[in-house]
Amino acid sequence: MQIVPATELMAKKCVPCEGGVGACTLEHSRKQLCLLPNWHLNNDEKWIHRKLVFKNFLQAISCVNKIAELAESEAHHPDLHLTGYRNLEIAISTHAIDGLSENDFILASKIDALVASEFPKTADSKMGKTN
Repeated sequence: MQIVPATELMAKKCVPCEGGVGACTLEHSRKQLCLLPNWHLNNDEKWIHRKLVFKNFLQAISCVNKIAELAESEAHHPDLHLTGYRNLEIAISTHAIDGLSENDFILASKIDALVASEFPKTADSKMGKTN
């Protein structure tokens, strides 16, 4: 599997994964995440996640709804955790292989583009800076 720039990932479409293929290696995942700096590996190294802080509840819900539409169009669905009324954690993994696949990085790049265009002043809570 190759390391793919975010712009190229955005041009791809998630493909159905029913298992039978291996998950990305830890080395590959780390290298790919260098090109997706808003995303981080979870402790179990089987998920990537991004944490956002919105201005208010309605803005956070709007983002959740837009991510849901995107995920549905890609047929690849993240876990979305809204806490404290405006803190959103997005977690992505490929359940069928119990790890990370290219689909996860494709979806992450598309979520990044969505957040940048629709919610440009949203803060990344882990990085502490505005996108």
